[in-house]
Amino acid sequence: MYRSIFIDLDDTVWAFTENARDTFQDMYDKYHFDRYFRSFSHFYTLYSGKNEELWNEYGAGRITKDELNEQRFAYPLLQVGVADKALVKAYSDNFFDDIVYKKKLMPHAREALEYLASAYNLYILSNGFRELQEQKMRSAGVEGYFKKIVLSEDIGVHKPFPEIFYFAMSATQSELHTSLMIGDNWKNDVEGAKKRRDGKCLL
Repeated sequence: MYRSIFIDLDDTVWAFTENARDTFQDMYDKYHFDRYFRSFSHFYTLYSGKNEELWNEYGAGRITKDELNEQRFAYPLLQVGVADKALVKAYSDNFFDDIVYKKKLMPHAREALEYLASAYNLYILSNGFRELQEQKMRSAGVEGYFKKIVLSEDIGVHKPFPEIFYFAMSATQSELHTSLMIGDNWKNDVEGAKKRRDGKCLL
């Protein structure tokens, strides 16, 4: 019988993809990026491809958090010949300031949390950054469902490496055979939990 359920935040509970796209649209309009790009889609396609690549590098420990953020926001502008560090810093800082106040959740996430919180101990287990994740949860009104937030930043190891899952077990005083991991990413959430040999659920 399960007692502890670890849940990924982004695109499992909080609608990261949709909220991020909305925030980038706001930045595109505010900073008049139509001067540089054919369309918002042109800008966002450039960003998204590089962002995924850099997150993989960060997850593998090959680049730092600062390098991740500097490179992913600069990349689309560099592709259209704009090497403006001040502009990159301005719009990236503005992006982080704004995105944490977006409130969209994944479909039926709140109903699922209502049910699960009545029967299990719920914990967030995420590769995201603490200064963002906590405010995102408050903005969306879901922080009250969870007893603890466990982040890869806490120990410097990211999902899917088993160390982060064992750390989460210890931090929440949970046991492997009574724990379940729920997430949207096959590699990070399902394969990671499989290495830890507990239950897992892909949404």
